[in-house]
Amino acid sequence: MNKNANIVEKMVLATIGHEKRQKIAIPVFSILVALIAGGIVIALLGHNPFYAFYNLLQGCGIAPKASYAGKKGMITDFMDFMDNLTPMIFAALAVAVALRSGLFNIGVSGQMLAAGFLATVTVGYTSLAAPIAKPLVVIIGILAGACVGGLIGFLKYRFNINEVVSSIMINYILEYVISFFINMYFVDPVSRQSKNVSTAARLTFTDVEVGGYKMDIPLGIILAILTVFLVRFIMNRTVLGFEMKAVGCSRTAAKYAGIKVGKNIVITMVISGALSGLAGVTYYLGYFASIQPKVLTSTGFDAIAVSLLGNNNPVGIIFSSFLITVISKGSTYMSSASGVQQEIASVITGIILLFSACGAFVRYKTGRLRDTVKERKGEK
Repeated sequence: MNKNANIVEKMVLATIGHEKRQKIAIPVFSILVALIAGGIVIALLGHNPFYAFYNLLQGCGIAPKASYAGKKGMITDFMDFMDNLTPMIFAALAVAVALRSGLFNIGVSGQMLAAGFLATVTVGYTSLAAPIAKPLVVIIGILAGACVGGLIGFLKYRFNINEVVSSIMINYILEYVISFFINMYFVDPVSRQSKNVSTAARLTFTDVEVGGYKMDIPLGIILAILTVFLVRFIMNRTVLGFEMKAVGCSRTAAKYAGIKVGKNIVITMVISGALSGLAGVTYYLGYFASIQPKVLTSTGFDAIAVSLLGNNNPVGIIFSSFLITVISKGSTYMSSASGVQQEIASVITGIILLFSACGAFVRYKTGRLRDTVKERKGEK
């Protein structure tokens, strides 16, 4: 029994117990556990899990399908996937920035909705030319998201209102107020969604013919990659980034060190909200061209899993966004090709979130296990 226990301990320490490798090992472990659990559920439902997972890749243009419609192909599916990936990167960055200061921005979806709606009614329904409309959409999205995020930060700083509570309440307020205005003034009587924005205002080039294929080309993906490295620079190379980290580690210690904690909280939420705003305009005026009333996009909530899976590291978020978007985007094709319910994708994402959130606990337990093994060796 002791031998078996020792073997298990060695395996745990060799896989996820190494301190320097844990930032990568724990997320990989979370993904493997989630895929195994999802595979078991799919098998119990009477489907082939390997084929179902392959369908996820096919639905995102990463693997070829058996057949395609006219002027469609693997490249068109992949460009559509990239269009869906863009707001996810921005949303995950928004979560990561807030977590840097120990704040939990669960209101990303509401901030996305506010930015998307304001950009839609101020620019999306105008006849402005594309060179003017597209930059204006981005600017309005940043300002709208920053204002909502800043409000949450101010409520935390001035009245000590928990940001989770205020974020959730503001989500509901924005959802129903914006739905009222859409249904009263901007609704499309056929789709029952807001009227489509003009092509000039969209952050996606639609139905572009390239090499015989007709595809959508997302403009925001370039901005998303640039923003990743900008956020990384701010976090790791600036005084603001250091202060955010200090406040996130201990507000009391940061205060004694002379850091203005309240000001830092507000600035952090302004930045987080601005990133949410970028996610909103690339979603509602990029991937989509309209807003569905009384619906908050799941992107803002999936972004929590993405950020945790990427260890709140901007570069890691690129890879985790890619994975989570593959699961969510490819689930539609998986459902039609394999007959597997789309909800299985949510199960997999949820398990990834669960184990990623337990990362600190796993590091603590493996640390204790390392100490125990060292003590045994010392006794011998």
